[in-house]
Amino acid sequence: MDILQDLKNRGLVNQVTDEEGLQKLLNNQQVTLYCGFDPTGDSLHVGHLLTIITLRRFQLAGHKPLALVGGATGLIGDPSGKKAERTLNEEDVVRMYTDRIKDQLQKYLDFEGGEKAEVVNNYDWIGNMSVTSFLRDVGKHFSLNYMLSKESVDSRIQSGISFTEFSYQILQSLDFNYLFDEKGCQLQIGGSDQWGNITAGLELIRRSRETETEQAEAYGFTIPLVTKADGEKFGKSEGGAIWLDSAKTSPYEFYQFLINTDDRDVVTFIRYFTFLTENEIKELEEEVKNQPEQRTAQRRLAEEVTTFVHGEEALQQAQNITQALFGREGNIKELTAAEIEQGFKDVPAHVVEGNEIGLVDLLVEAGIVSSKRQAREDVTNGAVYINGDRCQELDKIVGDADKIDEAFTIIRRGKKKYFLIQYN
Repeated sequence: MDILQDLKNRGLVNQVTDEEGLQKLLNNQQVTLYCGFDPTGDSLHVGHLLTIITLRRFQLAGHKPLALVGGATGLIGDPSGKKAERTLNEEDVVRMYTDRIKDQLQKYLDFEGGEKAEVVNNYDWIGNMSVTSFLRDVGKHFSLNYMLSKESVDSRIQSGISFTEFSYQILQSLDFNYLFDEKGCQLQIGGSDQWGNITAGLELIRRSRETETEQAEAYGFTIPLVTKADGEKFGKSEGGAIWLDSAKTSPYEFYQFLINTDDRDVVTFIRYFTFLTENEIKELEEEVKNQPEQRTAQRRLAEEVTTFVHGEEALQQAQNITQALFGREGNIKELTAAEIEQGFKDVPAHVVEGNEIGLVDLLVEAGIVSSKRQAREDVTNGAVYINGDRCQELDKIVGDADKIDEAFTIIRRGKKKYFLIQYN
């Protein structure tokens, strides 16, 4: 597989330091490459997904990926793309974040075979470095003018930047230099905002070897910033960030985020985030043009990416919930308790004391209606549904027969107002 051509076809080549040289290297040998992930939170989010998938593409093409977790650089904070100084996290917090992100990254790469991946932590080579060593062995290779020219620094000169964040590019450069020496790593990849840090790493590799007769061969590569057709940054929803941790963003929420992709974006995102072939993508593109109402491309995008991030079982749960809530033949009663917890976690909930309660009383106690009179009117008029079935019985007792998986009852009032009933 010509990995560079595949990335071009998918629109994933933003900048390359020496495209001809990189192409030749990739064609002639197995290349070790890396991408860094700073532990600024306890989970990666969908904004990190494109670089993770790009590492996987290189691996499938026969190359060896290194996923670097910045246990050291995470203590400092990358100024790239930031208008103000980051708040520094405590060391024990960063260590916890580091461990969690390492665990996440191990889900997405193959750690067996000739192209087996590695997860590395830059705290291992930066954490115990002395200030004297840092200044003498690394800092001496960077001129002040060179550092000031970087966009991540230049954009902050007027508003202010601390020496701590100013030095970040040197620390990241040290990563590339260390991995070049210790792991034979010749390529660093990253998002477009990392171009300055990547080229600084190449500068350190070159300057620290100026006395050597043979020039070091190393390259930098960035992928584009993912934006939507409306100009907004990809990865945000009304509820905030879309996390890769299922405890923070459920597989159902993740699936829904993708299935709601705009027609103008869906083919681009399929190229970016899936491993579908060009022929498969063109077929989906025709579907978008000719039958956009079917949303075939959106479903395929959601299926492929949800499976990659969360697995087949989680995809099935997300599809079950979607079918129950939005499908014409959806049946809420067929959902499991785990699926209900995902699909209804943001709806109003009420805990019933005991095993049964009258429907009219339940509607009032749960805050679904304001009075028993309103409750009786709604039931009589057919506006109340229990687990998807309309109920017009004023004397209905909600009990064991109405519990899904012996745990929940779903009440719907009208077309869209759902309420989750739990039992104590």
